[in-house]
Amino acid sequence: MTTVEEAPAVRLAGLTRSFDGRTVLDHIDLDLPAGQFTALLGHSGSGKSTLLRAIAGLDHQVTGSGQLTAPERVSVVFQDSRLLPWRRVLDNVLLGTDGKEAAERGRAALAEVGLAGREKAWPNELSGGEAQRAALARSLVREPELLLADEPFGALDALTRIRMHALLRELWQRHRPSVLLVTHDVDEAIVLADRVLVLDRGRIGLDLTIERPHPRSYRDPLHGGPSLFERSRELGGEHRERLLTALGVTAHQEHAQHQEDHQ
Repeated sequence: MTTVEEAPAVRLAGLTRSFDGRTVLDHIDLDLPAGQFTALLGHSGSGKSTLLRAIAGLDHQVTGSGQLTAPERVSVVFQDSRLLPWRRVLDNVLLGTDGKEAAERGRAALAEVGLAGREKAWPNELSGGEAQRAALARSLVREPELLLADEPFGALDALTRIRMHALLRELWQRHRPSVLLVTHDVDEAIVLADRVLVLDRGRIGLDLTIERPHPRSYRDPLHGGPSLFERSRELGGEHRERLLTALGVTAHQEHAQHQEDHQ
């Protein structure tokens, strides 16, 4: 009996992008299966955001070639929540939609991310974590087949980031879009994703499957558990070492940087 393979949500074939004569993405071939949670790691300037913007269709002014197939319904969440300050929270969530059904989806999405009752709040009344929750709600309203997240938690404090990790994973489990999360944080990639890619000089340098069961949440340091760094080592093990090596970072260097960041 012949089985028919499901087409990938995203397919890249020979994808190339250049800025000012410099090749940023170099003939990338990549399939992202429908419903998969994938993280993309890389140094600053490695092309992570360029790849995400290409998939989102936001790079019309960039020189490029190759084939790119993506779903029609795509939502993007950025590091900045990008809420319009002159619109209330619900109006921000509904931006680009109209009708009673969309409004109902907007209220339901706000409730899903823990912002029920904040529909009429102004963006400047929200904390950083709440603003990112509103941005996630805005992405849900569009019922995306593909969710692209460009370092969405990078500006949040450590504890808020941990809570947002759990929320994002819960939303993915409920709605099952394909997710591509761009991050520079190895621990974040291991905790959230089922597959981690490392982008190096415009090419995929490592494609790693994470087979550990979920949830992989960190223990809250305030509850007497091990530190974030120590807990992530328990979670990552061999995966973590491979990712650090692919990024050209030794565990000793990473530990030293972690200690410096938390002094």
